[in-house]
Amino acid sequence: MLTLAPEVELLARFGRALADPIRCRLLLALREAPAHPSDLAELLGISRTRLSNHLACLRDCGLVVAVPVGRRTRYELADPRLGHALDDLRSAMLAVEADRTCPDAAEKGCC
Repeated sequence: MLTLAPEVELLARFGRALADPIRCRLLLALREAPAHPSDLAELLGISRTRLSNHLACLRDCGLVVAVPVGRRTRYELADPRLGHALDDLRSAMLAVEADRTCPDAAEKGCC
């Protein structure tokens, strides 16, 4: 069981990155194509400072990388498989959301 600890930590790190809606939107935008911070800030409708904080979190989690392009920096997913993982996760969550069968969901507000 101890050999799974690094894998669990990796999943937890991914979960922390996805815990914020702005970071989710950033990852989905970068799934489409690499982008410069100014373009990402405009796309998401947030300040460059706020964007910078979220990009730093995603870099620290190892999910995005900064690529120097001349005097500018472009951001992209650290690995193309992350885009596929996001697609799979989103599809799975949409399927689960559509298949809520808990009979007490409306009464308890649990699901």
